[in-house]
Amino acid sequence: MASVNTYLNFKGQAEEAFNSYKSVFGGEFDGDGISRMKDMPPQEGMPELPDSEKDWIMPVSLPILGGHRLMGSDVPEAMGDLKVGNNVYISLQPDTRGETDKLFKALGEGGNVTMQLQDMFWGDYYGTLTDKFGVCWMFNYGKNV
Repeated sequence: MASVNTYLNFKGQAEEAFNSYKSVFGGEFDGDGISRMKDMPPQEGMPELPDSEKDWIMPVSLPILGGHRLMGSDVPEAMGDLKVGNNVYISLQPDTRGETDKLFKALGEGGNVTMQLQDMFWGDYYGTLTDKFGVCWMFNYGKNV
């Protein structure tokens, strides 16, 4: 079955971010859980990782809502310059207004609320925030989702 997942890149914060998301959504990481860069077999032409990046996270996957998986990893310096921006939002459509409030509060802790949850002119309960890891989240609960 085809699926769409959200993939997030971090600069040394993937483990902290994914453990935080796991505490918000519950569940377990897919597969063997968290793998580290130091566990990756050497690749021809790939520079050796500095010690500071060896414990960084290779791809990790966490089921969140409705069959969606949140995936991500750290990006070593040798793989390019990572810039976190507002070009990607993870859009959540929880089943209840209460669940929307709960997720909004948990993901907003230590972050920046860009639009408080509120009833919108189109009839839905909507809000946005950027979490403490720089990831943008959109919340939409209602009949029009």
